[in-house]
Amino acid sequence: MIQNVKPKEATSIINSLIGGVVPKIGVQHITVGRSEEIKAVVDALEDVKNGHSMVKFWIGDFGSGKSFMLHLMNTVALKQKFVVATADFTPDNRLYSNDGKAVALYTALMENISIQTKPEGGALQTLLEKWIEQIITKSADENGISLLDIRDEKYMSIIQLNITKTINELTDVGGFDFGLVVMKYYEGYINDNEQLRRSALKWLKGEYRTKTEARQDLGVREIINDTNYYDMLKNFCRLFVSMGYSGFMVNLDEAINLYKISTSTMREKNYEKILSIYNDCFQGKVSNLLFNFAGTREVLENERRGMFSYNALKTRLESNKFETLEFRDFSQPVIKLLPLNHNEIFVLLQRLKAIFELNYKVQMDITDNDIQIFMEDIFNKPGASEFLTPREVIRDFLNILNILRQNPSLDKKALLSSVEITDERPNSDILDLIDEL
Repeated sequence: MIQNVKPKEATSIINSLIGGVVPKIGVQHITVGRSEEIKAVVDALEDVKNGHSMVKFWIGDFGSGKSFMLHLMNTVALKQKFVVATADFTPDNRLYSNDGKAVALYTALMENISIQTKPEGGALQTLLEKWIEQIITKSADENGISLLDIRDEKYMSIIQLNITKTINELTDVGGFDFGLVVMKYYEGYINDNEQLRRSALKWLKGEYRTKTEARQDLGVREIINDTNYYDMLKNFCRLFVSMGYSGFMVNLDEAINLYKISTSTMREKNYEKILSIYNDCFQGKVSNLLFNFAGTREVLENERRGMFSYNALKTRLESNKFETLEFRDFSQPVIKLLPLNHNEIFVLLQRLKAIFELNYKVQMDITDNDIQIFMEDIFNKPGASEFLTPREVIRDFLNILNILRQNPSLDKKALLSSVEITDERPNSDILDLIDEL
């Protein structure tokens, strides 16, 4: 049933799913019924690897697998040597703002940068040091100096010159300060000055709030802010590709929080930023960059608050009019995730039982017939067709396994049929009422 699941992956899968979130690692072991979507992911990554850029919108109901698809994309992209950054939109993280909420989103992305050897995030420092080592090696080769000697302080100017030259070739907007900060990081790296390295990382992550503080610590004139953070993402993309990576993938989940922005002007500004990113990617203004947005159908199609309220986005994101449920187009920017069918959910629950047993080193007295009874009972309850999501089914099933694991004398059949169904969806009627006031 399952193969090559590492204990760390098993624990991540079980703990995350019980908590109602997607595990950061191991999602490939619980992938069911998404073969066409996975092929779309692989095709998109191949195009980006070849120098193109694109934007994808993963649209589906709550609990339908949007976040799961983003995490699965992470796994596939990391194996194909992409750098990946992920963040959620929140009330305090958005694409456009004038009060620090946009740079807060950038900071979250920088904190969560991943590479294959660091799939759980926090890889920015590793990437910087890898790039610096490449510059050091290149400088040594070009000047006929040994790798040991080139690290001597008397050769620092040679390294600095190569850093400046490379950064100038790679960067567009904000390149001067970007290069100066990378230089400061190099100085801290070569001289083992931890404080200087921390200050440089703080700047690169967008954590300085005043220019005065940044000037005192690093001698730079500017900081990363709400206005220029997107330019810095593009600078990093070019830097990563120059290091030999396939490209840079940015995943932004919970787009419902853009939909929930209370003022129409601010919502529109955020949608305008999405349009700007979309145009940059599809018009070839940037290379090797892939943006993924995940949200509900309402976030996309609601013409009062959703992306379709911004007409320039609506004209770009309307579905292929020739697409049907039987004949799908997975090459278009918007991919609508259909619910898993009952057979797919059955296979998923089988896999989860096996991973649960591996994680806790137990043998559960739950048969395939028991799983079938659980599914029949939960899907036949009042409200199941309207409210029930795969996330809720999974969480309930794992919670039942946990109760039975700790209380083996309980009547499993009674427990399997005791599930209640609740509506997890946010009340959009209230938001529409606020708009009308």
